[in-house]
Amino acid sequence: MPPKRFQFSLNPLWPHYLSWACVGIAIVLGLLRFGVADRPDTLHCNALLTEGRWLDSKFRNWQPDGCMMYQYQPKDISTCLQSRRVVFVGDSVTRQLYFQFAHIVDKSLPSGPPDDEHKHTDYTYTSSSGVKLSFYWDPFLNTTHAHALLHPSSPIPPSEEPALLVLGSGLWYLRYLDSGGLPAWEDKIEATLATIAQAPYPLANTVVVLPIEDIVPSKLSRDRAASMQASDIDAMNSDLLHRIQPPLGRPKGLPVSLPRVFNQMLHPSQTEDGLHFSDLVVSMQAQILLNLRCNDKMPKTFPMDKTCCRSYPTAAPLHLLLLAGIVLWGPLSWLIARRFSPRSSGLPMVREEEIPALVVSFSAGIIYIADRTGYWLKEQKQFDPWTLSFLMLLGLAIGLLTWKGWMQIAILIYHYTGGSKISGVYNPIRVLVASYLFMTGYGHTTFYVKKADFGLLRVAQVLVRLNLLTLLLAYTMNTDYVFYYFAPLVSFWYLIIYATMAIGSQYNDRIPFLVAKIFFSMAVITTFMSQQWLLDSLFEFLARVCNIHWSAPEWAFRVNLDLWIVYFGMFTALSVIKIREYRLTDHPRWPLVVKGGAGLSAVVLLWFFAFELSRPDKFAYNLWHPYISFLPVGAFVVLRNANVILRSGSSRVFAFIGTCSLETFIIQYHLWLAGDTRGILIIIPGRHFRPFNLLLTTIVFVYVSHLVARATGEITNWICGSTKAQSLPTTSQQANASSSRRQEPLPSHSEEAQEVIFMVPQEEDEVRKDREGSPLPREPDTPARPRWIDRLADGSSTTQSSPGFRVWYGDSEWQPGLTTKLLIGVGAMWLLNLMWPRL
Repeated sequence: MPPKRFQFSLNPLWPHYLSWACVGIAIVLGLLRFGVADRPDTLHCNALLTEGRWLDSKFRNWQPDGCMMYQYQPKDISTCLQSRRVVFVGDSVTRQLYFQFAHIVDKSLPSGPPDDEHKHTDYTYTSSSGVKLSFYWDPFLNTTHAHALLHPSSPIPPSEEPALLVLGSGLWYLRYLDSGGLPAWEDKIEATLATIAQAPYPLANTVVVLPIEDIVPSKLSRDRAASMQASDIDAMNSDLLHRIQPPLGRPKGLPVSLPRVFNQMLHPSQTEDGLHFSDLVVSMQAQILLNLRCNDKMPKTFPMDKTCCRSYPTAAPLHLLLLAGIVLWGPLSWLIARRFSPRSSGLPMVREEEIPALVVSFSAGIIYIADRTGYWLKEQKQFDPWTLSFLMLLGLAIGLLTWKGWMQIAILIYHYTGGSKISGVYNPIRVLVASYLFMTGYGHTTFYVKKADFGLLRVAQVLVRLNLLTLLLAYTMNTDYVFYYFAPLVSFWYLIIYATMAIGSQYNDRIPFLVAKIFFSMAVITTFMSQQWLLDSLFEFLARVCNIHWSAPEWAFRVNLDLWIVYFGMFTALSVIKIREYRLTDHPRWPLVVKGGAGLSAVVLLWFFAFELSRPDKFAYNLWHPYISFLPVGAFVVLRNANVILRSGSSRVFAFIGTCSLETFIIQYHLWLAGDTRGILIIIPGRHFRPFNLLLTTIVFVYVSHLVARATGEITNWICGSTKAQSLPTTSQQANASSSRRQEPLPSHSEEAQEVIFMVPQEEDEVRKDREGSPLPREPDTPARPRWIDRLADGSSTTQSSPGFRVWYGDSEWQPGLTTKLLIGVGAMWLLNLMWPRL
């Protein structure tokens, strides 16, 4: 008998096991770092002052170790410094820092001394916000100004106490040996620090002693090079460090900060004389001082994009109660179910109908921990064309033809790499967002023309599915609804489509009437959005009645940017319906039309890329986008459906991303990105570990999105009284819930049929099949429509085959109708908004 060959069989559930392993690794790594490694510096003040690196080669993006640094603007200063005094005392290095600091506070103030003749003098400026900025020339810290600041004769009134006192000295002790040199500097520093430590009352809110600046010996003048030695500077900085932060522990109550990181920021290419560095570098040093002084003083509202030297806000009682209720909902309902219905032998610990509540609780908790606590680190984005290109090419290598899948991956990569700052990247991404809205117009119009179902159930299915996660995060993360702009935008356009199609729906079979309705809707919406006062009045009404405070200019920008692409989708749907109705694809000349359309589409795409790259910046492109976005979208639709091969191409990875595209778009704000999209989440810290961090966070983020997509689908079914999984034109269908208790493998079915707009006759051998591979009946000769339209149409079914998801445990729970559920939900949100605390 021949020996048996070794056979290796991969468990089909391996993606689930891998994903849960990554979640566990992330939680353990966060616990070790947050609870052990970072315990002495939980606010990352020390990290801000001691460790960091440049993320770019242009010295514009400095990254402190493990936290996000904020770039302060003049409008922020009045909140932080509040017409207080800021005092700098020291040498020419301190003076350069002073001028850069003053220029950040008020752009009208000079960024350097007016001339060389007056550089060794004192300066005092008052900013437009009332901040008084003083510099005292005192390279040896021995003038009367320094003495008066360090030895006040009486307590300083709070209004006169400096908000920031910066002392810098050392290089002149090396430069001029008659000053006493190193021994004299040591005596002066010892006396100064002793005075600060023994002061009976604070000398300033924040006292900073600058390190002695490193030099570039090869660029020093001959006189400076003769007396300034790098070894002496190293010895002085070492002595300064040991005095301020002794090895056995920092002296208790010594209110002094030592920004050692200043020397790490220096680069030989950024100095001409070997001593004074460029304004770019020094300006970033000034930003570190502002982050040290101001981060914890600024209002603690979203976006939470300042994580260096800043504590997260404590949730208000109502917010905390709501958050606790959501996080505990799943576990408590599971425990109560186990209490009243003990698990029988052979049954799983968690029943199928209990999973959605557990998923929602787990997801809300992990998202809150990720972006509203210091459990995991956050760092800044930095656009790198090589990283962007590699990730995009990797995505294209996986598969190009799954429309929603690769669009979503492209948008995610764009957000992660900070591509919004680059016009050539931003402009195509705007077209991808427009493509989603095009699909919204196409899909819903097709549905209403084909099904004519204008009932409340259909509206509820779409709006609840779109907004359930968005509303959940708006409350738990204490943001606002419009912040997650995609779901509100698609919801807005769905309601416009619904109103357009519902009014006079009995005449929708008359194409001239339907076209006239669509044009009239375009005119009404265009007029409304062009009158800012109308939008302002609407938002003011929401603020007064519902305590909803949304930004009218932000909403106007989002809507106006894609003002007509939805209508293009609606007209496309009507065109496809009529093409199929009149069987134009069977006409002998149709292949010639297809070839001509494909060639024209290729030319249009080439023209678009040339045009968008020729715009000077993204703001110039935005002016054109509403008028031209239909061209690349329409061109891609034509090319995508030009033949059977292009139409049937698929990618399992992209198809899977398509099943949770809505969730990935929203959850990325907090669980993949960080700081409310301003930074990135860091689970594995370190410069060289960023690729591994990207891999780990991506797996966690995508898997949580997948779980949430299934859970919100089930909850939507419960709200709408249906047990059939709901999907939307903006998100692909959730994988069908298994009737078994066992967890299913991740879905791998093709999404391509969701995007088909047939432009050629179907081949006879192109057999339509279901998920199990069984042949389906031939599609009737009707206008083709994406499969998600059929699934949405079937979504009104209310066949009950299993207990399904329940809000709470108990077979005798109250069973309200759809209208009652919606009224309860809207009423509860209205009450929450009225009681919600505003900072």
